[in-house]
Amino acid sequence: MKNENKFSVSRFNNRNGVPSWRVAGWLHGLRIRKNFKTREEAAAEKAALELKALQATAGFRSAITFLADAQIREAEDAFRRLDGRPRSLLFYLDYAFANYRDSACDVSLSAAVAEYTATKQKQHEQTLLSERQLRSIKYELEIFKLRFPTAMLAEFSAALLIPYLERDMATLKTYNNRRGLLSTFFKFAFQKDWIASNPIEKTPQHRIRHRRGSATTISAEQAGKLMAHVETFREGELAPYFALCLFAGIRPCVLSGEITRLQPGHVRLDTGVIHIEPEVSKVRMKRIVTIQPNLAAWLRAYPLDRFPILPNNAQKIRRKVFDAFGLTHDVMRHTFISMFVGKFRSMGEAALQAGNSESIIRRHYLDLKTPAEAEDFFSILPRHADNSARNAVCPTLRVAV
Repeated sequence: MKNENKFSVSRFNNRNGVPSWRVAGWLHGLRIRKNFKTREEAAAEKAALELKALQATAGFRSAITFLADAQIREAEDAFRRLDGRPRSLLFYLDYAFANYRDSACDVSLSAAVAEYTATKQKQHEQTLLSERQLRSIKYELEIFKLRFPTAMLAEFSAALLIPYLERDMATLKTYNNRRGLLSTFFKFAFQKDWIASNPIEKTPQHRIRHRRGSATTISAEQAGKLMAHVETFREGELAPYFALCLFAGIRPCVLSGEITRLQPGHVRLDTGVIHIEPEVSKVRMKRIVTIQPNLAAWLRAYPLDRFPILPNNAQKIRRKVFDAFGLTHDVMRHTFISMFVGKFRSMGEAALQAGNSESIIRRHYLDLKTPAEAEDFFSILPRHADNSARNAVCPTLRVAV
C-alpha cells in the first residue's frame, strides 16, 4: 500500500491564483487530502494525523473525557490489572465500597475486645449472662488478641479465621464453640458499624452427630463411702456442700455453679423443699427440689447456720476429696438424677427436680439404677447425727456405706 500512514505538505495555486497548502497521505488505507490557507494550519493537521496514526498502531485511541491526565493514567493501570479476570472494574469497585472502611473508621482488635467484654460484664451483672459463659468469652478473646496483637477489625476474613479456629488440632465441637464465640463478637462489631460484614459467616460450621450415652455416675456404695469420708474430713466442713450436690442435684461447680449462689434461706427444712430461684438457677428458671429424708438428716446434723454451704477456700479443699475418689465435674448431680429416676420411676418429676427436659432424662438417666440401689442411695445417713434425730426424720432408712 502506498506510503501507509505517511503524510506530506505541499503548496499549490488555486484557479483564482491564490496559493494554498495541501496535506496528503494515507491513514490505514484511507486516502487523506485536505487544503489549508496557511502553511502553519497544514503543518498542525499533518502532526495531528501522524499522532492519530501512531496511536492506532500502538493500540491507542483518542476520546473526549473530563478526566485529568493523572486520572486517565490510573484508569489505564486499573484496566491492565483486570486483564484475565472475569468481572468488570465496576464489580470490584462496588465490592470495595461495600467492604472497605477508611482508616478513620478502623478499630483495633484490642479496643473492640475491651468494649465488647465490658458490655458482657454488664450483662453478667444484670444476671443476663452466666459466670461460666462470661469466663469462656474472656478466655477465647484473650487468646484471639494474642494471636493477632496488632490487627484491625477490617482486616479479618474467612481465610484468616479458619486456621485460627482449627488451631491445635481442635475437635469439631471445639471448633464450633470457638466459632460461636467469635461470631457473637463480630456481630457486635457489625452493629457498631466497625465492619461491613461478619467474616465468621463465610467460615464452615460443622455438623456433629451427637452420640452422648448414659451419664457418668457413682454407685450407692461409692456414695456411702464418699459421705463417710466427708464427715471425717476437716471435721465435716464440706458435708453440706456434698450433701446438697449429691442428694439434691445442685450444680456443683465452686466457681460459677448453682451451689455458689445458693443461700441458707433457700433451704427450707420446715417445708421440706429447696427453692432454686432464677438468680441461682443455671437456666434462669425457678425450680423447687424436694428435700429427701436422708438429706434432711444431713442438714440437721450439719446445720447451715454453723456449716456454710461453701466454706472458705472451697475450691482447693474440695479438690482433695474429688481427687481421692476420682470424681468428675458433674458426677454427683448425674448420680442424684439417675437415683431419683430409679427410685420414683418418674421422668417428668425428675426433670422438674433437676431443671432438665424429659427428653434429656430419658436419653441419659433412664434405667441406670435399679430401685434397690436407689433405695440404698437415699438411705445414706450421717454417722454423727444422734439416733433420735435420725428416727424423727426417717425411721425406715438404712445406711449404705
